[in-house]
Amino acid sequence: MIMDIDRDTNSQTGSNESNIGSTIRNEHIFDLQTLLSQRQDMLWNVLHERYKYNTSIKRGQNFLLKHIDSKLSLIVMYADLVGSTKMSMELPVEKMAKIIKAFSHELSSVVESYEGFVLKYVGDAVIAFFPIGFNKYLACDKSFRCAKSMINVIEEGINPIFEKDGYPKIAVKISMDEGENVAIQYGFDKSAPIDLIGYPMNVAAKMNSLTAPNKISVGNNIFEFLHPSIKTEFHKIPLDEKYWKYVDNKNNSLYRVYAT
Repeated sequence: MIMDIDRDTNSQTGSNESNIGSTIRNEHIFDLQTLLSQRQDMLWNVLHERYKYNTSIKRGQNFLLKHIDSKLSLIVMYADLVGSTKMSMELPVEKMAKIIKAFSHELSSVVESYEGFVLKYVGDAVIAFFPIGFNKYLACDKSFRCAKSMINVIEEGINPIFEKDGYPKIAVKISMDEGENVAIQYGFDKSAPIDLIGYPMNVAAKMNSLTAPNKISVGNNIFEFLHPSIKTEFHKIPLDEKYWKYVDNKNNSLYRVYAT
């Protein structure tokens, strides 16, 4: 069964694209300053064990449960905590646990604010996805703005509290790609875990190693659909054929990657 939740927007006129871009720029998804203030209050209580996070992947699992064994056009995001191995060697284990929990929960909250879904937590990484829906332009721009908000939350929300409480500053590397994935379930009942299998999952994970701290990298499938004003924030990453093996099926050349 194929679920078509994507619509080709390449045929739209230039004026239509401009109107879409205008809508995106003017769209007020949420008040960042209010968000930062709320998150800082909660984080302070977490560090002092007055509050416990309730981080869950249930929302994402419930979405995928409706599409088991279906093809889904999705944007896949990898948000990886920078330098976690070194921190785990230098910090008490209870401090490291609080850092990873705070990192995972705060970034997950931002993902949900932009109507994305958390797929899973892998060690110190948050893996999320965004359905394309009926407008790839809007979906790509929204995922980019989500990634920028995640970096802002770390730099302006988490790190000031960490510094005051004797924790090290943290950073994130965010990589994203778009394409078809298949939702698979490891089991025979509704509670069995669900995962995504597909080219975008592999490419997004591999791109993370090309990404600098507190920067964003995207594959060409996303870059092509970003608003022109957003594209100016990116540069093309030079790729070594010996290291980078991913091919663009449209032209049989190396798959291009861009970073902020």
